[in-house]
Amino acid sequence: MSNTTNICSYVSALLDYAEAKCLIGQGDRVYCANLIAADLGIAAFEDEKGALAGAALPEILDGLLDYAVEAGIIDAGIAARDRFDTRLMGHLTARPSAVNARFVADLAVSPKQATDNFYRLAIDSNYIRADRIARDRRWSVPSPYGEIDISINLSKPEKDPRDIAAAKSAPQTGYPKCLLCPENVGYGGNAAGGPARQNLRQVPFTLGGEKWFLQYSPYVYYNEHCIVLSEAHTPMSIRHETFVRMLDFVDALPHYFVGSNADLPIVGGSILSHDHMQGGCYTFPMERAEIKVPLTFEGYPDVKGGIVAWPMSVIRLRSASKESLVSLSDKILAAWREYTDESACILAYTDGVPHNTITPIARRRGEDFELDLVLRNNLCTEEFPMGIYHPHADKHNIKKENIGLIEVMGLAVLPARLEKEIALLADKVAAGATDAEIRADEVLSKHADWLAAFRDKYTFTAENAADLIRAEVGETFVHVLEDAGVYKDTEAMLRFTASIGAKA
Repeated sequence: MSNTTNICSYVSALLDYAEAKCLIGQGDRVYCANLIAADLGIAAFEDEKGALAGAALPEILDGLLDYAVEAGIIDAGIAARDRFDTRLMGHLTARPSAVNARFVADLAVSPKQATDNFYRLAIDSNYIRADRIARDRRWSVPSPYGEIDISINLSKPEKDPRDIAAAKSAPQTGYPKCLLCPENVGYGGNAAGGPARQNLRQVPFTLGGEKWFLQYSPYVYYNEHCIVLSEAHTPMSIRHETFVRMLDFVDALPHYFVGSNADLPIVGGSILSHDHMQGGCYTFPMERAEIKVPLTFEGYPDVKGGIVAWPMSVIRLRSASKESLVSLSDKILAAWREYTDESACILAYTDGVPHNTITPIARRRGEDFELDLVLRNNLCTEEFPMGIYHPHADKHNIKKENIGLIEVMGLAVLPARLEKEIALLADKVAAGATDAEIRADEVLSKHADWLAAFRDKYTFTAENAADLIRAEVGETFVHVLEDAGVYKDTEAMLRFTASIGAKA
């Protein structure tokens, strides 16, 4: 594809795509063609409107990228290709001011219209790489807590919780300071690993009297997965303002939920250096869970609530009054920060280091507001050096990362390596491989003890092995959530709720 005529057809096809998706108007075609031609070193562009009719966006971009590699414009690595095609799509994505104006106009019609059109832009501009997301594996498994959702993420590397903790306290250098800073909009990326973001767009929100931004996640772990981020690069912190912002957000976008990762290592998310929340239009398994122990709260007659029937320790609050919910949530958070119950293996501090925090989630229930407050503790011991309330070592073959907001709510985001490992393990057990053969396999040995625990339950065949193993992966994730629950029995949790004036 090194001849100019051929590459012009790919550029033309990209322009056709942009017009069809209303990314650009007809009056923008020559302007955008010249920007793209300059990036590709095309001295004289010849437009071939209608070229490569029917070609999908990934095919068009691959053609342009192959040409750029052959011409020596970029190297052949995936990162370099991603930076270059993002630059090209950035030429076709409306300026931030235009995107903001469209969002405000749509919001005046309906919140759903505003998010529908903004989400569509994120997909059409290839900020959300839909072709990659489509390769993710997703299934559900039954559990005592209802259906649990499982996914294998094929687009993001697994992280070690210790690296995440170190990143929170590391000196901030460079530009942008982190992946969530507003300065990422339009950023060209870098060879050290900073992703290109020329096609990233954000829209501003005022939450709790402060400026925040809404953008979509490029990984889309669930429908309309969005990130709500602070304008300021400040560390994650769960406090009074968090509850105010969350309820302001679901007041403005009542069809979305929003939640925040906890603000401590091990029980927090993967980015603790920039205050942010996550939301979207998705019903998580935890939202469907019922109240198992109703509670009334002294001084809050307008708040209904209770302990949720869930593997983690969740207090649910519901009221038409945002003010009452914020006030009661403040009270619960303050009490939990200082709460110690050695008989339940809960310590608020060791050597002055705090261990208790909350993962909060907000949503609407009709005219009411609802908050789920998930009690978290990051205490480590010699027996559990990565955390007592963290996936235990016998489950690290399936999940060793932090249990953050998304998984707290019942959607497992499992590492990409499992896709290959499940397939290999299924082939082995279907062929009758012995325990010794599994243990001798460099890739599969990590699964040997796990497999041995359930292998005799089934008769594995080539047709059913992968499905049976996936079912066991899902069951293991349910046990991961149980590991992460700070209370293993309701009576111990009721001691805490009684300390805040709640009556069962």
